[in-house]
Amino acid sequence: MLSSFYNQNDDRISFTREQGSRFAKLIADDFNPLHDVDAKKFCVPGDLLFSLILNKFGISEKMHFTFSGMVDETVELILPQGAEKFDLTDGDKVYLSVERSGATSTCQTLTDSLIKNYVEFSGTTFPHVIIPLMGKQEVMINPSRPMVIYESMSIDLKHLNIQAPELEFAEPVFECNGKRGKIILRFNLLENGELVGTGEKHMLVSGIREYCQNTVDDLIAFYNQRKETLKP
Repeated sequence: MLSSFYNQNDDRISFTREQGSRFAKLIADDFNPLHDVDAKKFCVPGDLLFSLILNKFGISEKMHFTFSGMVDETVELILPQGAEKFDLTDGDKVYLSVERSGATSTCQTLTDSLIKNYVEFSGTTFPHVIIPLMGKQEVMINPSRPMVIYESMSIDLKHLNIQAPELEFAEPVFECNGKRGKIILRFNLLENGELVGTGEKHMLVSGIREYCQNTVDDLIAFYNQRKETLKP
């Protein structure tokens, strides 16, 4: 599922702009301009790093991922040994920190299902969840520089006797502090209608400004046009 979206040479992992961009648009339904092939400040989607970790190390009952650096096409990451805590680095800088506990499953069916469901959820939250959520507090992102940074995510599973859990949205939270804020997107994992786990995605927002409906309409129209034009 992921083999075409990264390159591996021994314990070194790297990504081309084309691979990162194609994963964002084809798998995650994410049309953030930062993931465009020709972006001035291109970065590999955080969800691709998350997916790669699950694929390499399996799924644990409790998992927490902290993103601390933007990976571009020049970065070569070192694949670490699996442990309860480890970092994804280039030998110097930390880009992703992982904490795991509880039992671990390497079931490929479960891994593929969780990756697919989570990245689809993650990619489609902008603009259709984030903008209305911020709008409730009469604020919005800066349309010319929409700075929404992926900070962390966590998954808490009750058990691993599952194969293809479905993901459903739970009530999100937006905390505003002047021109900065934090968005917490929550989700439930269900198998055969039973709640088998929960999760959260945390994002930091900067450049917050007063809400303007006309600007929001233009922003959503622009995003939808990009999606229609760039969808593989």
